[in-house]
Amino acid sequence: MKRTIRTTALTVGALVGALGLQAGPAQADTTAPRIDLRVLVVSDGGPATDAIAAELAAAGTPYTEIDLTNSDRPTIDAAFLADTVDGRPRARFQAVVLPDDNPFATGSAEMAALSAYEQTYAVPQVDAYTYARPQAGLQVPSSGGYSGSIDGVRAQVTAAGKAGPFGYLDGAVPFEDNSPTAGESYAYLSSPAPGADFTPYVQAPIPGTTTQGSLIGEYRHEGRRELVVTFVYNQYQQQFRLLARGIVEWMTGGVHLGASRNYFAVHVDDVFAADDRWDTRLDCTPGDVDCAGAAGTPSPIRMTPADVDYATAWQDSHDFTLDLVYNGSGSVDQREDNDGVDLLADKLIADRDRFRWVNHTYTHAFLGCEQNVTVVPWTCQTNADGSTKWVDRATIDHEIATNRAWGQAAGLPLQTDELVTGEHSGLRILPQQPQDNPYLAPALADDGVKWLASDNSRDPAQRRVGPATTVSRYPMNVFYNAGHATEQVDEYNWLYTSRAQGGSGICEDNPATTTCLPAPLDTATGYGDYIVPLETRTALGHVLSNDPKPHFIHQSNLAEDRLAYPVLSGVLDGYDALFADNTPVVNLRMKDIGTELQRRAAWKSALTAGQVTAYRIGDTVAVQAPDGTAVTATLPGGTTLGGNAFGSAYAGEVSGWTVSDGNALTYTLPSATTAPAAGPRAKAAATAPAPRTEVPAGVSEQVPFTPDH
Repeated sequence: MKRTIRTTALTVGALVGALGLQAGPAQADTTAPRIDLRVLVVSDGGPATDAIAAELAAAGTPYTEIDLTNSDRPTIDAAFLADTVDGRPRARFQAVVLPDDNPFATGSAEMAALSAYEQTYAVPQVDAYTYARPQAGLQVPSSGGYSGSIDGVRAQVTAAGKAGPFGYLDGAVPFEDNSPTAGESYAYLSSPAPGADFTPYVQAPIPGTTTQGSLIGEYRHEGRRELVVTFVYNQYQQQFRLLARGIVEWMTGGVHLGASRNYFAVHVDDVFAADDRWDTRLDCTPGDVDCAGAAGTPSPIRMTPADVDYATAWQDSHDFTLDLVYNGSGSVDQREDNDGVDLLADKLIADRDRFRWVNHTYTHAFLGCEQNVTVVPWTCQTNADGSTKWVDRATIDHEIATNRAWGQAAGLPLQTDELVTGEHSGLRILPQQPQDNPYLAPALADDGVKWLASDNSRDPAQRRVGPATTVSRYPMNVFYNAGHATEQVDEYNWLYTSRAQGGSGICEDNPATTTCLPAPLDTATGYGDYIVPLETRTALGHVLSNDPKPHFIHQSNLAEDRLAYPVLSGVLDGYDALFADNTPVVNLRMKDIGTELQRRAAWKSALTAGQVTAYRIGDTVAVQAPDGTAVTATLPGGTTLGGNAFGSAYAGEVSGWTVSDGNALTYTLPSATTAPAAGPRAKAAATAPAPRTEVPAGVSEQVPFTPDH
C-alpha cells in the first residue's frame, strides 16, 4: 500500500521569519523553498554510512559526501546547507545521513546548524548506526533492553513499517548467520523512551523477554524527524539489502533521482549440444583443452524431452522465463548419428515460445586466437614472425550467421542482434590472450550484432567491441560438466581443497581470490548441504543489489540430476518469502539488460560532469539534463510528466527512464503527496528552473557505480 505522510504547511510569512529574511509584499507561494534532489552523507568511514552511500550510488541518486576524518573538509554551517536562488530560499539537500544521532562534539555549531536546517526545511535525518539512548528516542539497553549479537535473528517489519517506508516487504527480515565462529551483526534492542514520539518500523524480540526491541524506528522531536538505526551492517549483508530501499524512500519521501529494482535473469548455454562430463578418476574433463582423454571416458551430458517438460513446468510455477542460448550443430550432429532423429530438438522447437532464445554460435567454436592445446594451460599459436595467429573473420561470421539461419529455420523467436560466443571467446582472456581478436569486431558488424555477452569474472565492465556493447554475465558455480550431484561435489573438492587433502591446490596457490575448504565435502550430501545454500546466497545477493546482469548456467544443469533447480528455486522462493507482491523480480532479456546498463553509464557520466540539476518545489519536480540524456527518477504513484502518467509501478511507487530533449522535465506529483514533515515546511507552485549553483569547493561529489562483489 502506498504510504501517505501527514504534515503541516508553513505559511510564507512564517518561513521568512524562520530564515530571518526581509518580508516582502504578500504573494502566495512566491518564496516557497526549492529543495534540491541531493542527499548529504556525513561519513566517519564506518560501514553503515558507506552502505547507504553505496545504495544511493547504485541507484543513481546524487549525493554529496563529507568525510569527518578529513581535516580539509568544509564546515557544515548555514551557508553550506542553504542559500537563495533567484530570490527563492534553496535547501541544497533533501535529506541528511549521519553516522549516528550526533557525530560532532558536544555543543557543536555544526550539529546546531544541521538541526536548524532540518527544522526550517523539513529535511529528515538518518542515524546510520547509533546507540539506543534517550537522545535517540530509546531507552538505554540496561533498562530492560539488549545489546549484543543478533546473528540468525528473524526481525519483523511492524504494521507502521508496512504502512510506511517498508511496505515492499512481506514482513520478515532475517539476519545472516553465515559462520558459527564469527560475529556478523551487533545491535541494540530497546523500547521507546518514556514520553518519546518514537515509532518502531523494524523490531526483534529482546532476549529473555516477550518485549520487542526497535532496530529501525522514526523519532520525532523538536520539529525534526530522525530514522534511528541501532544495528551495524555493511552494504553486502542481506539484512541491509532488504532494508536499504526503505531507508532511501523514508529520507527522500519517495521523491528522488535514480531507481532501484530487483533483477534476475538466467541464461542456459549449450542448448541442443552435449556437455562433456567430469572424470572422477582423471580429475579433469575429457574433451576439454586441459585434459588428456582416455579410453572409456564418461558419456557427455545432454537434456532429454522430459527435461524440457520439467523446465516449462518449473517456469510456470515460478512465473519466470529462462533464456536458452543454443548451438544448432548439436541437433544436426544428433540427427546424423541417429537416422535423422533428435527428440530433444523436436520437443524444444515445439515449445520454442515458452523460452527466450539467444545465438551461441553454430558449433561453439573458440573464436579468439588459434589455441595450442598440447600444453597445459593452453597458449595462443603464433605466426612465423611471432605475431598471434587469430581465428579469421570468415570463420567468426560463419559461426554467427549459420547458427542464426538454423534458428530461424526452426522458428525460434530470436533477437538477431544478441550473441553469446562459445566460452565468451573472441574477447580477451588473461593471461593467454590479453586483447580481443581483431577480427571479432568486423564480424559482429557483418552480422548486425549489437549486444555481446562477456564473463563478469573476467570482463565485468560494459564496453564497446566494434558495433556491439558487452553484457557481463555472472557464472554460477554449478559446473557445466556435472550431471550428477556426486560429480559436482567431486570436482568442487578437487578445486577447493589443498593438495594435502587430495585437491588440486589451486585454492592454496591463489589465497587472494579462492578460499580452501576446511575439509572435503561429503559427495553424498555436500551439494545440498553446502554448495546450494552458498550459490543461492550469492545469486540472491546480486538480485537484491539493483544489479541487472544475468547469470549463466549450462543445459547439462537442467539434465540428469537437474542440479540448477535447487539454486534457482532457492533464489526465487527465498525472494518471494521476503517481498510483497508489488515488488516482483524483474526478468529481462539480454538486450534490455544491456540497454539498462548503458543508460546507467550515461547517467553516471552526466552526474559526474555536473550536467544534471534537479529540485522540488511543492508538488512539482524539475530536472534539467543535456539533450539526449536518459533521466531516471523514482516518484509517487500518480505522478505525471507532460500530462501523461510517468513510469511504471514498482515497490509502491513509479520509476523509469525519460530521454531529455534539453528542456527541463517537469513532473507533477499527485496532489495528496507531501514533503517529509517534521517542523515547518513551505509549499509552492512550480516556477521555471533556476540556474544550477555549484556545491561548495572541497566537497566530494559522489556518483553512481555498480560494485562487483
